[in-house]
Amino acid sequence: MHARSAVFDLYGDHLSARGYQAPVGAVVTLLAAVGVSGSAARTAISRLVAQGWLEPTTAGGVRGYRASAAARTRLSTTHARVYRREPRDWDGRWRLLVTSPPGDRAARDRLAATLGFLGYGRLAPHTWVSPWPHPERHAALQALGARWEELTAEHDGDPVGLARRVWDLSALAARYEDFARRAEPLRPLGPATDPGTAYRERTLLVHEWRTFLFADPDLPSAVLPPAWPGTRARALFLEVADTLLPPARTFVDQSLARAAGRREEDTDDPS
Repeated sequence: MHARSAVFDLYGDHLSARGYQAPVGAVVTLLAAVGVSGSAARTAISRLVAQGWLEPTTAGGVRGYRASAAARTRLSTTHARVYRREPRDWDGRWRLLVTSPPGDRAARDRLAATLGFLGYGRLAPHTWVSPWPHPERHAALQALGARWEELTAEHDGDPVGLARRVWDLSALAARYEDFARRAEPLRPLGPATDPGTAYRERTLLVHEWRTFLFADPDLPSAVLPPAWPGTRARALFLEVADTLLPPARTFVDQSLARAAGRREEDTDDPS
């Protein structure tokens, strides 16, 4: 589990209800619970500060970090995608981005990775397509130094065929099937699970599910093959994540209380 991703998971999954901030000691403790060393956690925090995702803060004399405004936007939209429970209504139109990418190859790679994360697929060398207009697209493209034109179009043809041409749906389906096989053994765990165990298992589960955001464009059902395995995988993920959330929150509360130097019974109920 990469330290940078673990920090993002923590802030997006548990700290949103706590002002997107936490003492540095709690962040280090919570990352250690999922196998991230203290030195790796602190290095990741420093880099995220340098990149503008985290900001130093002090509460009650305890040093910590809060998510920046840009990070809160990213975390909020990511959270909505991760925990979406109902299919989105699609108007049948495709959103096209025709980009003039920056000249630097590393910057072009970052552009491709960012557009992939936002759910766009490459239709042509500099043309990207998505069924949805992502709210973060303009800010992300501008930050990467790209120029672009945006169009909305209707496809006069087979939408499933278009989706298969733009995205490798066979490989994605296999990934979902593999995820479901490995998540199934977690179903017997319940709300009475040890808080530390619940936090670790749930965090690893969410972390793995979040990787689908880079591979799955969240296509509408109208353009997906029948019996799409992503549907079952999502239902299984949500079931396990919901079951493990209460004891996982208890572990987060305990870690925050210790880092803040307060007794566990004095902490506020995050719900």
